[in-house]
Amino acid sequence: MKKAFGKRGFTLLELIVVIIIIGILAVLGTTQYVSLIEKGRSAEAKSNLGTLRRLLTAYQQENSNITGFNDNYINTTVGLPTTTCNGQFYYRYNHDGSGLLTAYRCTSSGKTPDVTTAYNMTLALNGTTGGSW
Repeated sequence: MKKAFGKRGFTLLELIVVIIIIGILAVLGTTQYVSLIEKGRSAEAKSNLGTLRRLLTAYQQENSNITGFNDNYINTTVGLPTTTCNGQFYYRYNHDGSGLLTAYRCTSSGKTPDVTTAYNMTLALNGTTGGSW
């Protein structure tokens, strides 16, 4: 009795279609994953800006001014990078001396994957926001 070996398995066309579908799903999943990661990083920056605003408010109440609340104070008190990006953070932070706090997205020397376009977020002492919230 002969066995019909030609009736078993998948055709080449079926295999190609399955491979194409898996490729499309992989591309969609990767882009969604990268978007989700960036949302998490910007949420961390928003949280850090809120912490800096609370520190700035406390500093103003204790010293009756904000002149000493500078990048050096931010770096030493909170430990956030202020002048250059480093491998531990995706943002660097700045205070302009008038109550405006800014988070700049690192595009070259932060952790990978780096973004290709830079954006920033600002938070003023009075609570107003700007940039890419």
